[in-house]
Amino acid sequence: MLIDCNQCAAQHTSACRDCVVTHLLADLAGLVEIDPEQARALEALADCGLVPQLRLVPRAAAG
Repeated sequence: MLIDCNQCAAQHTSACRDCVVTHLLADLAGLVEIDPEQARALEALADCGLVPQLRLVPRAAAG
C-alpha cells in the first residue's frame, strides 16, 4: 500500500485529523509505503480501537 496524503481527497479535513497516518506518521512528509503485513497490523489495531482507521480517499475516487 502506498499512501500519499497529497493525493487524498480528505486531506486537511476532519477525516485527515482522525487518520492513522496523521497520528502515527505526522512527522514524515511525502509518500508512506506500508507493506501488506503492516497494513493488516494497523487494521487490527484500528478494529480494537487502539488507533484510528485509515481515512485515505484517493482524489480520483472522490470526483
